[in-house]
Amino acid sequence: MPKNRIFQMKFAGVYPHYVNKAERKNRTKKEVDQIICWLTGYTPAGLKKQIEQETDFETFFAKAPRMHPNAGLIKGVVCGVRVEEVEDPLMRKIRYLDKLIDELAKGKKMEKILREATAATG
Repeated sequence: MPKNRIFQMKFAGVYPHYVNKAERKNRTKKEVDQIICWLTGYTPAGLKKQIEQETDFETFFAKAPRMHPNAGLIKGVVCGVRVEEVEDPLMRKIRYLDKLIDELAKGKKMEKILREATAATG
């Protein structure tokens, strides 16, 4: 079965779109980076290195130090698809990231985006 086209897309090519989406809604690149680092376990320097190396999404997530244990708490719809129902593990990770960036652009507070309140109470 052929791989999904998005898996081969360069993360560095999509990253500016995440930042632009956030900045259009008065959020910051720093917040985008914080979300990406929270989800993947990359340090800011590690994230920068992945962008500079122009790794594809498949490699970006394969090299991620660790997916956050609360990533499974990310629920909702992105591009008409419920992220929690995405079967392919790599596509689910990509959709998790899309969902978090959407939440940032919609004005959600960072502690909600990073699932901190949910993890503490639940």
